Amino acid sequence: MSTSLPGPWSYLLDEARAYPSPHNSQPIAVRVRDAGRAELFYDLERGLPAENFGKPFGNVCAGVYLESLATVAAGHGWSVSADLRYEDLDFGATARHQPLGTVSLEPSEITPQAQAGLAAFRRRRTSRRPYRNLPVDPAVLSEVGAIAAAAGHEFGRTDRRELVDRIVRINQETLFDDLRNDAVHAEIMAWIRTSDRAAEATRDGLSARTLLLPGPLLGFALRHRGMWDLPLAGPLLRRIYLNTMRGVRELGWLTGPFGSAAEHVTAGRVFLRAWLAFTRAGVHLHPFGTVITNPRSHVAFTEAAGVTEDAGRTAWMLFRYGHSAAPPEALRRALPEMLLDRDGVTSWGR
Repeated sequence: MSTSLPGPWSYLLDEARAYPSPHNSQPIAVRVRDAGRAELFYDLERGLPAENFGKPFGNVCAGVYLESLATVAAGHGWSVSADLRYEDLDFGATARHQPLGTVSLEPSEITPQAQAGLAAFRRRRTSRRPYRNLPVDPAVLSEVGAIAAAAGHEFGRTDRRELVDRIVRINQETLFDDLRNDAVHAEIMAWIRTSDRAAEATRDGLSARTLLLPGPLLGFALRHRGMWDLPLAGPLLRRIYLNTMRGVRELGWLTGPFGSAAEHVTAGRVFLRAWLAFTRAGVHLHPFGTVITNPRSHVAFTEAAGVTEDAGRTAWMLFRYGHSAAPPEALRRALPEMLLDRDGVTSWGR
């Protein structure tokens, strides 16, 4: 199968590859049917089933991808409509690719807003760099709040120094707690790339370069997870990890309906819209996803921040945001590796 696809799919899907995904796992696969229609799938082998929120965040990722594709398409003069199945992911299925639904294209006017959205999508990066101790423009925060509210969600935030420091510490301790969980530890190890050569070979996962940690140290510390609890090595590793958290002045979170597959997809779309609003204003973002997915840390965070979860509403995203130097770019797999033919085989596998 060639990557010369009918209609505008080649360049739309090629740009949409830059969508963010948990552990940079890039689980969305696409089967193009014709010039105006394609099917979306979730690659279950690229999911994170060991995580407490593994199934919900699979569909959140689908929503992020759908919003990414819509943003790219709008900037090129196309609108995207979706007919989705809204099913929980089945990581026990024998088939590798779970159908998510279909998307269709129609020509549309290229508006200034669409152009700004595409430009922001192209600039968007996860920044794990130290942040500058500068406030974010309140107008940006109001815009993000309006984006969340339009979909029935709420944008919460804090710049209280004591609370920021407390939540950053919760995020730090979450890593150490997750490493004690055999299944989660194995999952983390599967996505860590400790050298540029390893990252180039797979073009996915979490590279030492983007994590801003020395590759040999990262690999050794994760393989020998007991070191984190040793009297001397543990505090040293914690200090190295916290060094990338310098300058965190503000934290944000999103709370809203999060009880069904449809709500998870919507949450993903809301998150990318919010992220692009920050990006348009020159503000970087770094999700603290493990705080949400780790049950103990989730409780610690919501109690610290005073977040009430009831009536199907959940605090489903936590992140730091602010100003930093340009972060390194995370690599993405080539487009053929994300395409399926009519038999469900990736084009690169033939």
